[in-house]
Amino acid sequence: MKESLPPKIFLILFKWFCHPNLHSYIEGDLIELYQEKVEESGKLKANLKFLIDILLLFRPSIIRPISGFHHLNHYGMFKNFLKIGWRNLHKNKGYSSINIGGLSISMTVAILIGLWVWDELSFNKNHENYDRIGQVMRSGTLNGSTFTYPYLPYALGGELQNAYSEDFKHIIIASLPGEHLLTRENDKLIRKGIFLEKGGPEMFSLNMLKGTKKGLAALHSIMLSASSALSLFGDENPVGKSITLDNEIEVLVTGIFADFPHNSQLHNIEFLMPWELYLANNPWMENQGFKNNSLHIYAELKPQVSFQEASQHIKEAIFNKVQDDADMVKVHPQIHLHPMSRWHLYNEWENGKSTGGLIKFVWLFGIVGLFVLLLACINFMNLSTAFSEKRAKEVGVRKSIGSVRSQLITQFYTESFLMVLLAFIFAIFLTTFSLSWFNEWSGKQLDMPWDNLYFWLISFAFILFTGFVSGSYPAFYLSSFNPIKALKGAGTLGNRAVIPRRILVIIQFTVSITLIIGTITVFKQVQFVKDRPIGYSRDNLLMVRMTTEDFYLKYDVLENELMNSGAVKVVSRSLSPVSAVWSSNGGFEWRGMDPAWQQEDFATLSVTSTYGKTVGWQFLDGRDFSRDLASDSIGFVINESAAKIMGFEYPVGEVVKWNYTDKRYNIIGVIKDMIMGSPYSTPMPTIFYQGGSLNWINIRINPEIKTQTGLSKIESVFNKVLPNVPFKYQFANQNYAVKFIAEERIGNLSGVFTLLAIFISCLGLLGLVSFVAEQRSKEVGIRKILGASTIKLWKMLSLDFIILVLISCLIAIPIAYYLMNGWLQSYEYRISISWWIFILSSLGAMLVTLITVSFQTLKSALMNPVKSLRSD
Repeated sequence: MKESLPPKIFLILFKWFCHPNLHSYIEGDLIELYQEKVEESGKLKANLKFLIDILLLFRPSIIRPISGFHHLNHYGMFKNFLKIGWRNLHKNKGYSSINIGGLSISMTVAILIGLWVWDELSFNKNHENYDRIGQVMRSGTLNGSTFTYPYLPYALGGELQNAYSEDFKHIIIASLPGEHLLTRENDKLIRKGIFLEKGGPEMFSLNMLKGTKKGLAALHSIMLSASSALSLFGDENPVGKSITLDNEIEVLVTGIFADFPHNSQLHNIEFLMPWELYLANNPWMENQGFKNNSLHIYAELKPQVSFQEASQHIKEAIFNKVQDDADMVKVHPQIHLHPMSRWHLYNEWENGKSTGGLIKFVWLFGIVGLFVLLLACINFMNLSTAFSEKRAKEVGVRKSIGSVRSQLITQFYTESFLMVLLAFIFAIFLTTFSLSWFNEWSGKQLDMPWDNLYFWLISFAFILFTGFVSGSYPAFYLSSFNPIKALKGAGTLGNRAVIPRRILVIIQFTVSITLIIGTITVFKQVQFVKDRPIGYSRDNLLMVRMTTEDFYLKYDVLENELMNSGAVKVVSRSLSPVSAVWSSNGGFEWRGMDPAWQQEDFATLSVTSTYGKTVGWQFLDGRDFSRDLASDSIGFVINESAAKIMGFEYPVGEVVKWNYTDKRYNIIGVIKDMIMGSPYSTPMPTIFYQGGSLNWINIRINPEIKTQTGLSKIESVFNKVLPNVPFKYQFANQNYAVKFIAEERIGNLSGVFTLLAIFISCLGLLGLVSFVAEQRSKEVGIRKILGASTIKLWKMLSLDFIILVLISCLIAIPIAYYLMNGWLQSYEYRISISWWIFILSSLGAMLVTLITVSFQTLKSALMNPVKSLRSD
């Protein structure tokens, strides 16, 4: 078995400072202890213990000597600086705890955010040729608005392969991801996969565990992910063995690939099958030309070709082929390539161009991390300068015996870096133990990158940056003291120290209040969208996808059994689930339609007559479909958005021609908009009709029985009628909740980080108030003897800080409004930022400030004046 070794960066660090004569002996012992710890507690705890052991060995008897008198002198001086720094930390425990605690918490936040940002930025970069892979996107113009989407016609794939082969190494046609039933003997799995052309595995650089990347050459073949293969075959070698797809098609396993990592756009794809097999089961696609947009096309560029060049070449590929279609010419379809490196973070489009997407959250989190770190640095600078008067005589003595300013600056920087290094060590511990919580809240699978050299280089730069920023002002401020004044006890610089300190407090609370306003705005936006009317009832609504032919053959029996079970109120079928729109069409004509109006796609959803009762349609006019009326087979139920586009004052009874079916339909009802797509966008104009494809079963559970009881009965019916199909269901309310996950996660994490930012600010404020109270203790004692009340003393000590926070509020409000208003513009359905958010945030900041300040000021005001004046 291969022996476990500690991270190389730790070994390099130890070798750097250890005496050469001792290095090999000590390192060997350390590695032995490390390997024992790995067996006992695991690699993570062993890494932490190894790092602690190395740091504890950084002492004079172990570290390497530095040759030469000149170097020895500097070395001795450096050791002296470290000793003094350590003694000062030990002497001022409260001050040290506030500084190191604040820095370590802020560093933990910064490291966690850094890991999250790195994971987001590295999305899809695990694919070998990610920088040359792109997805073909289609754009067009309708009524002055430009749309962009990735759905394309089958004929385009052949056109790109034949006419533009000089630009591309691969052109790969792929189906949309879909769930299918995989069966091997008694083992049944429903897994998501795609059908794609045989060059796909090579283009996406699959990590093959068994078989080769040419596994899609045969018509009836399948390539499984490692997890799917394990579920179906256990420890057996699956290659060469057969499984059944959807209880219909027998396919041969030709390869096993490693599961796609979580930060790949393909992470949920668990099997691959040949595109030719998909085409064999859907032969109608070959006759659709450039009209039906229902698949994806991926391309890999040749090395010498850029995305911009290739996009320019293929721009008019569809338009050139549809010159005989007047509607298509009006839309003027164009295509371009969307680079793989931008799929995840730049998935929003405006006027045919990528304008952003999740990248806004990366920026948001990055800024929050920097702000939190900045708050801790401000604490450090404020407290260091505030406590400088205690060290004024030390500076005076050092200058008197020959220390130059550069040496003093070095001393204070040494102390700064010592404190930052200690804070970083604590931050590593905090990060390690909080990572599982962070992963749960952020939906990530992050690990501590112990073996990643870049992580340690960035950490080293991180320590340098924080040390310089935190120690710069104290170093230059303290070293500027006049030695004579310092020895006389007059080392303060008056307003030269007070004004910068006040500015830093204002910056600190401006950042905190901005974060508070931002967090409240995010929560309000998410809640606002959650509370919007959705046009149907999603509670107790169950959805089941019809994955095999058995569903269609036995549906009538299944429906009867469900209705007779007592667990179901009503059952229906539809093309897509209630929470999504999978089909859109144009080609509609109606009375009074403007001839100059460009045809806009309507969401089109084929349903059965009981669909409206199942989901709970809310009618504005007209009626629902009826199973007893044959005329309803050419009837439309439309939503209010569709009614507005058509311009009818009374839509019911109007006739709409649909060129796709070449039929005329009567509008029989108008319903409130159903939120089936993004809840942050305006609903699509939607037409419901009978007679199309039906792929989903919708079940309204009987409200008179418990949901779990009803679910159990429904499962029994499915297992009885469809014994060869696993019962897999979705609840409509859970599907709807998924639409808010990204914003909710960002809101929750922002809330936690904001609380930490406020806590860090209050830590610094508490330390600063403690210093001011101590500095003015004699003044407080004299005033108390002369009759000053506790309230007056509290007001005297607190007023300055309250004024500073008020100024921070005035600065933070316009900044927060500008930032959050810009963020809200990315949502069509959004809140207006209410004035009470600013008032509440400001009052909250004031309340926290008062509590923090009052804790120390009241303590000082209530202190016996004899204690502060007894030495005078």
